[in-house]
Amino acid sequence: MTTQQTEASTIHAYLGQLPNSIEVIEPGTQTIRYSHDAATAKTVPAAQTEGPAVVLPASAADVQEAVRLAAELGVTVVPRGAGSGLSGGATARVNQVVISTEKLNRIIEVSPLDEVAVVEPGIINAELNKYLEPYGLFYAPDPASFDISSIGGNIATNAGGLRCAKYGVTRESILSLDVVLADGSLITVGHRSIKGVTGLDLTSLFVGSEGILGIVVSATVRLRPIPVARKTVSAFFDTTAQGTEGLAAITLSPVRPAAIEFFDTPSLHNIDAHSGTALRERGGALILIELDGFGIGDQAAALATALTAAGGRVTVEADDDGVRLWELRRSGRGLPQDKWYIGEDIAVPKSQLGKVYAAFPALEARFGVDISAVSHAGDGNLHPLITLDKTPDDGPNPPAALQEAATELVKVALSLGGTVTGEHGVGSIKKEWAALELSQRSRELQHAIKAAIDPQQLLNPGKAI
Repeated sequence: MTTQQTEASTIHAYLGQLPNSIEVIEPGTQTIRYSHDAATAKTVPAAQTEGPAVVLPASAADVQEAVRLAAELGVTVVPRGAGSGLSGGATARVNQVVISTEKLNRIIEVSPLDEVAVVEPGIINAELNKYLEPYGLFYAPDPASFDISSIGGNIATNAGGLRCAKYGVTRESILSLDVVLADGSLITVGHRSIKGVTGLDLTSLFVGSEGILGIVVSATVRLRPIPVARKTVSAFFDTTAQGTEGLAAITLSPVRPAAIEFFDTPSLHNIDAHSGTALRERGGALILIELDGFGIGDQAAALATALTAAGGRVTVEADDDGVRLWELRRSGRGLPQDKWYIGEDIAVPKSQLGKVYAAFPALEARFGVDISAVSHAGDGNLHPLITLDKTPDDGPNPPAALQEAATELVKVALSLGGTVTGEHGVGSIKKEWAALELSQRSRELQHAIKAAIDPQQLLNPGKAI
């Protein structure tokens, strides 16, 4: 019997021994979509005819049973949320089992007096906030994919989003987790209380661990009052360089916006071409700001004064216009279908943003690429888009220059005190870049932690570290 036949036989035995109460989908064409995430969808071969086996637990006990049996039979498991990840963290081979949390989608409790909610990992970020509205509360982390990404996936990658400038990333909103470990045991880490320092901070260890240490089956999340008012302020500048200099005026002002987004010149061109807008007519760079809370008029006035002094053309947007601008930020940018492209997720200290943008022209000239970037400027997180024209001589894979340009841009971020990923995670496609950032001893320590928690290397092997 071949190795492939043995693996198929083991998967068949695994599925056959699961309780009938747990829904499963046999490997086949219907499971191909579970073999990739949003980042790797375009790499799925057109000729692929079979995806991995999929298990759809409906309770924490189901997850325990599915993981316990996988450990017993030596089957590797890929935990999966909504599949909206952008680092290849949920890719799965045919000889693996995907444990999807999509049916674990309950809101178990909302406690207004404690300002917490207890939720299962499959709940969609936007659906949670819609449910919380009558309580006058909201869950602050808001990745651009908030309307399709699940809380479990947000926890797995320590997702950020637009409001990080004021409210922090996912980690700042997670108080406690229930986690199924690689042997099928269930543990609780963290505290329901805001304060708690008993033992090591295992909650922070699991947040951002990309499914390699355990499967989250419940989370106690911190909530905040819905602000009494929100207002959008835009500031257009003539050039990208002038725009990045204008960002300093926000930091030096007494105003602390909820969100600060920056668009360079090519990004404005991209949005106009993709969405039929005319942003480029208003300037060559845009700082888009959301203010919230009390004294919204005073905040807007103080910020307008600071940005105008820095050379910006400032508008306190009407509510409808503000909503449209934020929608353009989330979904107005198009991906080029006629070019090779790589999207990145680097971050630097926010004072260094201008130097990253200033490095683009030299990289473009060196590698023959085009580079643009939209940024969460409030916390220094850039999302560069690197593109390269396709030629008739290209094969099925992009020319080496594209990856080389991306790697050099990563090195620029690292040289400025930054990181290879601000919020998307390492997954399977950024491991080589992570090795540029982490020391050998640091990597050894991380692998030792993985081995201590998952000695058989069953959970999401080959990802994150």
